[in-house]
Amino acid sequence: MTPLIAQHFANKDFDLRKKFLGYSRYMDQKVTPDVLAFIADCILNLPEGQSFTVRNIWESDYFEKNTKAIFGKPAPSNDSAFSEYNKFIGQPLKTLAYAQVLSETKNGQTNQYAINNKELLEYISLNERGALDFLCEYLIKVLTDSGFYSHFETYRDQVSVNRDSGSFDTLKQRFQRFMRGNTEINGILEINRIFPKVLNPLAVKENIPGSEKGHMTKHPFMFSELMYNRTNFRDLKKAKGVSRQEAIELVSEQRQQEDFTEYRITKAMELIKRKYTASEIRDKWADGPATYVHHIFPRARYRKYAAHTENLIKLTAEQHYGHAHPSARTQEVDPDYQIQCLLAKCDSIEESLRNGEFIYSKDSFISMINTCLGLEIDSKSSFDDLRKALARAQTKA
Repeated sequence: MTPLIAQHFANKDFDLRKKFLGYSRYMDQKVTPDVLAFIADCILNLPEGQSFTVRNIWESDYFEKNTKAIFGKPAPSNDSAFSEYNKFIGQPLKTLAYAQVLSETKNGQTNQYAINNKELLEYISLNERGALDFLCEYLIKVLTDSGFYSHFETYRDQVSVNRDSGSFDTLKQRFQRFMRGNTEINGILEINRIFPKVLNPLAVKENIPGSEKGHMTKHPFMFSELMYNRTNFRDLKKAKGVSRQEAIELVSEQRQQEDFTEYRITKAMELIKRKYTASEIRDKWADGPATYVHHIFPRARYRKYAAHTENLIKLTAEQHYGHAHPSARTQEVDPDYQIQCLLAKCDSIEESLRNGEFIYSKDSFISMINTCLGLEIDSKSSFDDLRKALARAQTKA
């Protein structure tokens, strides 16, 4: 468990047996890593310091623009999508509230939310892996506090030795009894829909079979299989004369992938913009407002690293257009200043990790440098060793 999550969960009691019935929705069908990361990101892009509702997210320009880009869904303004979008936003909010990442209050019949732990919300929003990390530790915490996790451990140990579906059936039956006995959800069909959302993230973590279509999978459940089912919106009303296939093909898969890539790049850039108020490079051009987030390795050439926070650095206008891009030629980078950017980013990453933050990965930073500069820096190198390697690379250039 990452220290950030461990610190948040310390001294909290998530025992479902002690909670009022409204907390049955600690987990639900729409709570997948990609949806959870996206909704967390949408929350962070709402006006800061204000409480919010499902509708505030739903009606935000950020949500409307990016939900179509990421999930290929119809516009939130589409009346036929009302019920689906209400769950798509509301269910992750309930999970985040039960986890106390958000606070939840009632205003009449409307649930209102506020941010309790912004740093953890940012961690969840950064990418689907971070969201899965949170989900797994959250589920372990809820199930442990509620006296149920030992049943999952029994299942894990049994299927690790013998892929007999009997242990899966036993776990599922115990989950049904647990939910009916400790929540207001009494319908077996609904409980069976929630069961995979609880089991499958843990199955990915443990590399064991999960649940699919009510049965145990024949293979260890995969990370990609956790993602949101894109077919849910395809039964919305279509214009007369337009076939299902034609309606789906209106949004090309290639354009959707490009939009998704741009969304991830923008999200990473906004995170760096929020984190640093001054330039990360303290040279003689650092005076003045730092308003530019610069790709150390150009996004057009190194698309693989375009959304990596390790590739993004906050600069002043003079640093960006006068030195990172010589004479403001944005298609070019100055190789010497590129090394200066990497050295400064090395300092930023080291300080961030020392402070217990999780927006950077040293392994990812080293891998990017090795790939883009053709170096062979050992992944176990210290930050001092990394700085020395970058200085040697600058001397040879």
